[in-house]
Amino acid sequence: MIIGLGTDLIDTRRIGRTIERHGERFLGRIFTDLERSKSENRANRIESYAKRFAAKEACSKALGTGLRRGVYWRDMGVVNLDSGKPTMALTGGALARLDEILPDGCEARIEVSLSDEPPLAQAIVVISAVPITP
Repeated sequence: MIIGLGTDLIDTRRIGRTIERHGERFLGRIFTDLERSKSENRANRIESYAKRFAAKEACSKALGTGLRRGVYWRDMGVVNLDSGKPTMALTGGALARLDEILPDGCEARIEVSLSDEPPLAQAIVVISAVPITP
């Protein structure tokens, strides 16, 4: 059962300008260490950051809060499964919010789709509740 859906579209040039202007202050406030490591090692560094930024926005929408009610940027991080498929790792306020909306007897599955066609980057996040099987 789908319990949350969010999408975000961003101009990658906006992220590039923000990184140029604010550098470490912006990167450290928004992105997890793992996200930074992944993005810094990519040929298209700015697009990588932009997709992750869009994923955080989309995830906050899927949680039903946006970036308020205790949900912060670094509470949501894009991670990859062993297959390479992206998903979200939630901590802090984002995880607390997920626990609030997750029905009893279910676990969460977070599906993430990332795409870019410069100058745009897009993310879609779907949060589903899946019954726990004994």
